[in-house]
Amino acid sequence: MVNTETGTETGTGGGWDGRGGRSGRSGRGSRGARGPHVTRNTPGARTSEAIPDRRVAAVSLVALAALATGCGPGTAAGAQDAPTPARATQAAAPSPTRSAPATEDAKPPTPSPAGPSPSTAAPSPSPTPDPVPTAARPAPEPSTAPPPRVLMRTGSESDQVRELQARLRQIGHFGRTPTGYYGPVTADAVRSFQAKRSLPVTGSTDEVTWRRLLAMTRVPTAAELRPPTERPVAAPDERCLKGRVLCISKKSRTLAWMIDGKVVSAMDVRFGSEYTPTREGAFEVFWKSRDHVSTLYDTPMPYALFFSGGQAVHYSADFAANGYGGASHGCVNVRDKKKVAALFDQVRNGDKVVVYW
Repeated sequence: MVNTETGTETGTGGGWDGRGGRSGRSGRGSRGARGPHVTRNTPGARTSEAIPDRRVAAVSLVALAALATGCGPGTAAGAQDAPTPARATQAAAPSPTRSAPATEDAKPPTPSPAGPSPSTAAPSPSPTPDPVPTAARPAPEPSTAPPPRVLMRTGSESDQVRELQARLRQIGHFGRTPTGYYGPVTADAVRSFQAKRSLPVTGSTDEVTWRRLLAMTRVPTAAELRPPTERPVAAPDERCLKGRVLCISKKSRTLAWMIDGKVVSAMDVRFGSEYTPTREGAFEVFWKSRDHVSTLYDTPMPYALFFSGGQAVHYSADFAANGYGGASHGCVNVRDKKKVAALFDQVRNGDKVVVYW
C-alpha cells in the first residue's frame, strides 16, 4: 500500500494506533525489512518508532495550554522588523500625553511644527463684544475772567509799598525796617505770604493778595512805618557835639544829623567793602548833587552830599532792596529815600562830616 502523503510503501495492516506505534510492529522477524518512516508534515515527528506514552501526554498538555491561554503562533524567521499588528479588539488611538498641572505663571506648550493636535489645541476665544460708545466729555472752556490787577511789583516805590512792608513785618514775613521801595527782599516776602495762604506765588502784590493781607493785619503806626533806625543810634563822637554835623558810626551803622549835640534825624546806612572802604575821619560837605549819576560806575546817586573825593552820602535803591547783603564802592548809602531827601534839603556846603567807629 502506497502512502499518499509520503510517497512510501507500507505493509498491509499497518496504521496509527493512537499511541505513536504501528499495529504491525509485533514480530522481530520483520525488523530488517523496515525502512525509516518519517511523517514530514507533523511537527516534532522524527521516525515511525513508538513515542513513549509520557511524551504523548506532555505534548497533549502543551497543546491544551496553548489553546486555553490564546497564545498566537511564534514569530517567523525574518519577521522581527515587521510592525506588530494591532489587536482587533482595540481601537487605534494616540496615547494621551501626560501634562504638568497648570499654574498661573505656567507657559503655554510650544506647538509642534505641524501644528497642534486636535486633542491639545486651545479652544478658540469667544468674540469680544464691541465696547459701548460713550459720549465724549466736552473740553473745559478756558476761564475768561481777567487776572487780578497788580497793585505793586518789583521796582515800585510809594507809601503803599511802605505799608505793605510794615504789614508783612507784623506777621513775620518781612524782617527789616520799611523803606517804601519794592525790591527783591520785598518780593520774596510777598512770595512767602502767598505760598502760606495758598495764593498764586508771583511775588507781585495783586488785589487778592492785598485784601488778604489787610484782613490779617492792623493799620501800622507811624513808628512802624518810619522807625528812626533799624538799630539803636550809637553814642556820638565828641567831634559831633558842636555845630552842624553828619555823625556817622560804622559800629552801629547809623547816621545822626545833629545840631549842637541834638539829634534832628537818624537813618540806617551801609558802607564800602574791604576793597573799597569808606574813609574815616572828620570832613566837610563840599558839593551837593540832587540827581547825580556815577561816571565811574554808571549808577544813580540821588541826593548826593560829597565829603571826600568821590565818596558821598546818598540814597541807594540797592540798599533799600537788598539791605546789608551788599556794599557800596566807598560811599555812605541811605535806604530811606524820604529821610535822605529831607536831609539833602537841610545840609549846607561846609557842614561837618565825622566818620568813626
